[in-house]
Amino acid sequence: MPRAILIGPPGSGKSVVGKALSKVLGTNFIDTDKVIEARAGRKISDIFVDDGEAVFRELEFETLVTCLKDEDAVVSLGGGAPISPRAQEVLAASGAPVIFLDVSLSVAAPRVGFNRDRPLLLGNPRAQWQALYEERKPIYSKLATMTIQADVMNPNELATEIAGAL
Repeated sequence: MPRAILIGPPGSGKSVVGKALSKVLGTNFIDTDKVIEARAGRKISDIFVDDGEAVFRELEFETLVTCLKDEDAVVSLGGGAPISPRAQEVLAASGAPVIFLDVSLSVAAPRVGFNRDRPLLLGNPRAQWQALYEERKPIYSKLATMTIQADVMNPNELATEIAGAL
C-alpha cells in the first residue's frame, strides 16, 4: 500500500505536489502517466491517437494495479485513472490514503496550457476541462480520504499540509 495516492483533474498539481510530498515523507515518487509512457515507449497523446482511448485506459489500469504494490511511495494518478468502476474498487481496497487535489479552472488553465498533449481537452479546452471536472468530481470526492483545495497554496505548502494530516 502506498503512503499516499494523489487524484484530481488535469492541472491540479498532482505531479508537482507528489514530488514535494515524497521528499517530505522520504519516499519514492511514482507518476503513473510517466510509467505508462516509459512502458509504451511513446507519449500518452500518441497512444490515444494511434490506439484509442480504450487501449490507453487498459494500460492505465494495469499501471495503477502495479503501482499500488509499492509500499513506500507517493503515487500520482492521471486525471482519468480513478474513473472506471474497477479502478475505484482497486483504490478503495488498497487501504492507502487518497488525496483529492481540487482546483478551479482559473488556476488549472495556465498549468495545463490546454496543449495538444492532453487529448481529452481538444476542441474547446476550457469547456472540455469543465465538463470532465463536473463528471469526475463526485468520483474524486467519493474516493478521497482527504480533499485539499490546491488553488491557494504552493506545492511545498500542500505537501507539508498533507504530510501533517497523514
